[in-house]
Amino acid sequence: MTADDHPLIVKNIVWHDEAATAAFAQALASQPAIGRTLIELQGDLGAGKTTLVRHLLVSLGVQGRIKSPTYAVVEPYTLDSSAAHPELNIWHFDFYRFNDPREWEEAGFRDIFASPGLKLVEWPEKAGPHLPPPDLLIHIELQADESRAVTLSAYTATGAELLT
Repeated sequence: MTADDHPLIVKNIVWHDEAATAAFAQALASQPAIGRTLIELQGDLGAGKTTLVRHLLVSLGVQGRIKSPTYAVVEPYTLDSSAAHPELNIWHFDFYRFNDPREWEEAGFRDIFASPGLKLVEWPEKAGPHLPPPDLLIHIELQADESRAVTLSAYTATGAELLT
């Protein structure tokens, strides 16, 4: 069992090109549970984590430039109320540059992770045990033919909702 005493659900899919990544992001954005979700993204450099986040944020209605938080560590976004979602706070984290998991505590992220909204986390393993359990883990692996093998693991009922 996992968080919320929910059984782990795992799905394997393939994104053959960026259009497939965008289509997945659009489907994910259309799920009502997206606004209360912690999503961890794992994969090597260049696997497509940030590309997925960009497509997801555009699908949710984020306007303007969507920056990678590699140097800033976190990029916040707020969406006004719409037909699809009430006001939505979004945080895109990238812990790639963390050298010590204690940096997560020192940065004061505990309050953000305790607040409502969508949290997207690249390189979650760099935060060590400080992160709460994810609702959904997306592992992306670049294949020799440039497609992406994607493993989706839902750890909570919220994560399972996203996979329906």
